[in-house]
Amino acid sequence: MNQFKLQDMLRDFFKEDIGDRDLTSEALFGEDATGAGNFIAKENGIFVGESILIEAFKLLDPETSITLNKKDGERVEKGETIATLHGKMRVLLSGERVVLNLLQRLSGIATLTRTAVDMLDSETTKICDTRKTTPGLRMLEKYAVVCGGGSNHRFGLYDGVMIKDNHIEFAGSITEAVHRARQRIGHMVKVEVETETKEQVMEAVSAGADIIMFDNRTPQEIQEFIPCVPDGIVTEASGGITLENLAGYRNTGVHYISLGFITHSARSLDISFNVGLKK
Repeated sequence: MNQFKLQDMLRDFFKEDIGDRDLTSEALFGEDATGAGNFIAKENGIFVGESILIEAFKLLDPETSITLNKKDGERVEKGETIATLHGKMRVLLSGERVVLNLLQRLSGIATLTRTAVDMLDSETTKICDTRKTTPGLRMLEKYAVVCGGGSNHRFGLYDGVMIKDNHIEFAGSITEAVHRARQRIGHMVKVEVETETKEQVMEAVSAGADIIMFDNRTPQEIQEFIPCVPDGIVTEASGGITLENLAGYRNTGVHYISLGFITHSARSLDISFNVGLKK
């Protein structure tokens, strides 16, 4: 995770939530009043948020003390204390909601990703994410996927060529689309082609695709298509794959299964923040 980007993001989040000041905390507590607070898991899951806790409260007050009991990617049990903070009450109360929102969101993604990885239970096929992320949170959400045991697909339109059905339609054919892409990109950039039929798979192979996606194909169809793909070309399955049918893709031979729901449909993990005054 890029710490500089994270700091910029947190500044924006605090500007949105705190604005000029925290009216409630400033009205109730003096500037020097101090206290302690605990981030506590209210259900079982996978924790993500070490850097967020550290960087967020460092921005608000560098003197805030943080003790972390969990590392990113570790399991937390209901009732466990994830982290303990000591510092100014105004700081703890002003920062809690932004931090909680992020910790709950990212821990929920990591938890769902780990569920998918365990459900697939494969040493040869990896779970990966998609671009179906929350605008502005992609870096964090993709990091959460990795913490949950998954892998990252491309981060945006800028770091990989992915030729989908509409691109193929406009270009006229898979062969023409791949040819045009190769003419305009550098040799370090991979080209992925989305396919739906055996004929399209074979055309993508002949055209020189680096990665072939089987789009909305059943496990049986993928097993039929795989022999058409030479060693050295990466394969991916995507579309119509859920937790309920994921195990059926275990022995298809595909290298990656990309799941949009692990980011766009993840339920936030329930985490609370409880504070107390120091006397």
